[in-house]
Amino acid sequence: MAISGWFVALLGFGVVPIILTGSEWMLPAWVGFVLVLAAVDLALAGSPRALNLSRDLPARVRLGETVQSTLYLRNDGRRGVRGQVRDAWQPSAGAHPTRQDIDLPAGERRAIITQLTPVRRGERRAAHVTVRSFGPLRIAARQATIAEPGAIRVLPPFNSRKHLPSRLAKLRELDGRTSVMIRGQGTEFDSLREYVRGDDVRSIDWRATARATDPSGAQKLMVRTWRPERDRRVVIVIDSGRTSAARIAGEPRIDTAFESALLLAALATRAGDRVDLVIYDRLVRGRVQGASGPELLSRMVNTMAPIDPQLYELDWAAVPGLVRSVTSHHALVVLATSIDTAGSSRGLLSVLPQLTQRHTVVVSSVTDPSVLDASRERGSRDEVYRAAAAERALLDSARVSAAIRQLGAEVVTGAPADLPPTLADRYIALKAAGRL
Repeated sequence: MAISGWFVALLGFGVVPIILTGSEWMLPAWVGFVLVLAAVDLALAGSPRALNLSRDLPARVRLGETVQSTLYLRNDGRRGVRGQVRDAWQPSAGAHPTRQDIDLPAGERRAIITQLTPVRRGERRAAHVTVRSFGPLRIAARQATIAEPGAIRVLPPFNSRKHLPSRLAKLRELDGRTSVMIRGQGTEFDSLREYVRGDDVRSIDWRATARATDPSGAQKLMVRTWRPERDRRVVIVIDSGRTSAARIAGEPRIDTAFESALLLAALATRAGDRVDLVIYDRLVRGRVQGASGPELLSRMVNTMAPIDPQLYELDWAAVPGLVRSVTSHHALVVLATSIDTAGSSRGLLSVLPQLTQRHTVVVSSVTDPSVLDASRERGSRDEVYRAAAAERALLDSARVSAAIRQLGAEVVTGAPADLPPTLADRYIALKAAGRL
């Protein structure tokens, strides 16, 4: 049962007859009168438990997009239901409006549409629906909470896909320039052509030269051309430990890692490489293997969607074995983690020699642009102290980056909006250098 503002107003109105009559019996009489009206109104109200509920929901939505949730109500009772309906979605589902009026005669069906604009990844759920049915006087209402579960999976937004066309153009340009750019180990033979000035003499194919003559009978010097190897392995390991929960520019570190991984995977699979994903802290939270093309991105976003950072450190000692479980061949291993301080990066530095001995390793880390801004602001005493702390943080990060490079790995850093395209550019540069 619930009461409305009219019930309170009616009780308050009883002050008037009490003052006019001055009778001591007027107060209980008036309260009794209001209670009788409320009881009659409640008895005439339609039963909310006579409603039959069902939902129509999209299965998935990208973070930041808006979709419609449709709730169908059918009145199987003998009286109409007039009142309010509240579809109880989680706050992070971004439901609007949260309450809606309803006038549902007996035997009829209505649809209640709620706009959902989620603000977090993962499963956004609605456990039940609350219906408040008022009587004809709108003094009192029957109220019932009816279980009608619903869920929608919120996927990573993949905003970095806007960088994909330009990177694919660079990749196509790389394929076209392979004959003059790439030589030696780590490439695949493409074709033979006649030698031109400027070609690397080490690419001359003497056997083909011995067989080649021009129409005049003169000997032609033939060289081999190369193209980037196909079906190479790219293994992306995303740190889902404690440091990945930090918010940089309003976005968790792990979400930036997801964006970078999606752009790199889309680019690498178009280049003909095989991409595997592992999300790990002390347990494997998500794994995608053996997929390619559109299936790869679909499986990746579905795997990433429900994963949240865990509040303990990543077990770096297990990472080399984790990579070996994915592939025993040479691969590009991308480690998406944090390299802010030497203390938090000690585990990473300890296992890098094992990884760089067999693989090409790139460490990807998001940087906080506010730290760089703070290091430049020195107008007041407080800003000077803040700038000193920012400089120390930048120095720590630079020292860790230098140590990573000394161990044979590469480092890619950038703000949340810049890191995905920067990592994609590094992948293309490694391709151009014949290191994949």
